[in-house]
Amino acid sequence: MNFSELLRLSGLLGRFSPDGRCLASCVQYRLVVRDVSTLRILQLYTCLDQIQYIEWSSDSLFILCAMYKRGIVQVWSLEQPDWHCKIDEGSAGLVASCWSPDGRHILNTTEFHLRITVWSLCTKSVSYIKYPKACQQGIAFTKDGRYMAVAERRDCKDFVSIFVCSDWQLLRHFDTETQDLFGIEWAPNGCVLAVWDTYLEYKILLYSLDGRLLSTYRAYEWSLGIKSIAWSPSSQFLAIGSYDEKVRILNHVTWKKITEFEHPATIANTKTIVYKEVEKSPSVETERLSFPPTRALASSLFSTQSKYDISQVPVTLQYIKPVADRANPKMGIGMLAFSPDNCFLATKNDNIPNAVWIWDIQKLKLFVVLEQLCAIQSFQWDPRQPRLAVCTGNSKVYLWSPAGCVSVQVPVEGDFQIVSLSWHSSGDSIALLSKDNFCVCYLEREEV
Repeated sequence: MNFSELLRLSGLLGRFSPDGRCLASCVQYRLVVRDVSTLRILQLYTCLDQIQYIEWSSDSLFILCAMYKRGIVQVWSLEQPDWHCKIDEGSAGLVASCWSPDGRHILNTTEFHLRITVWSLCTKSVSYIKYPKACQQGIAFTKDGRYMAVAERRDCKDFVSIFVCSDWQLLRHFDTETQDLFGIEWAPNGCVLAVWDTYLEYKILLYSLDGRLLSTYRAYEWSLGIKSIAWSPSSQFLAIGSYDEKVRILNHVTWKKITEFEHPATIANTKTIVYKEVEKSPSVETERLSFPPTRALASSLFSTQSKYDISQVPVTLQYIKPVADRANPKMGIGMLAFSPDNCFLATKNDNIPNAVWIWDIQKLKLFVVLEQLCAIQSFQWDPRQPRLAVCTGNSKVYLWSPAGCVSVQVPVEGDFQIVSLSWHSSGDSIALLSKDNFCVCYLEREEV
């Protein structure tokens, strides 16, 4: 495992290109595009203001930079560095911007969600979509890029409109049986659209492409409801994380619950492996040191190392009782993600912030728990194999696979607190992001 040097970053804006050749990062108003393997700078672009969001086009030829404060989007071309495009939303303002799947249209959402403007880079034409809903996830594209669903709110009712992305024609428009729609997401096969209600109402609705309601699922009433959802890559399962600290799995045939995964503070099942992170002081052979040691040597020698021990069950995990009278209580299933082969589901219960739970989907049982010393900031599956990378806000990266798990100290000077990470599409490297810096971790193929 090799690490690059630390490079400057702002706003956690570091993104691999879809084709895997480039890495884009932002330093305030500058956009830097590097070669993935050498990190040599290929292009340097200067924007009009501090960049708040970046996104690659699907073919990796363009990069969109959004400056929400100014209501401006700038687009840069990798093939023609002299060409660029500026979209100014003017007094309408800007709160969100994204690419269409073809990489030639940009969808801008104006302030107060008055409309979505579709700008064409090819024809310079403009289309408008009215009444978009202000919600967590209001636009969703099918994986094949053919259709777009938009959540709408008009006359105090929720609607969904489905558009054909090739010509932006309206395909279907239907109202949803939600009180206050909170998000929409397509199944990976593009056949089913999941629509879920605000967390004050536990309700998830499943619609077909032609707008028919296939099923409605409610687990309980009169309590905080859905917090997160995830489709399995095969579209066979829909995992729903709730504020009651459970994950419920629905199947794609009847859309009924097949099981629910609880996240108790005590793990008693002897078949569950619990990996506990423990700190170990580094052994320093003082007679071999030259004093004073170099800064890099000192930071790697005297920083606390950590490793994993297998705990004897029963194990009691650190449980935090949420503050009942605060908004957005830290409770329930805040993160969940399926492995690319559909075999595992990783979850995080916000009441137990230091643990990652890994479930065996074939046996529908808890397989592994990783108990960390610090709270989980982010985790993400390798796109090619069942391998999970985890970061906890320190300078270590943790990797789990069915073969075992490792804790790796990033060998850098100074304070490097990893709060986000992103896999390369090949699974051969990971971008590790902190508030002010990032580095790239290169993995050998045989590694855990």
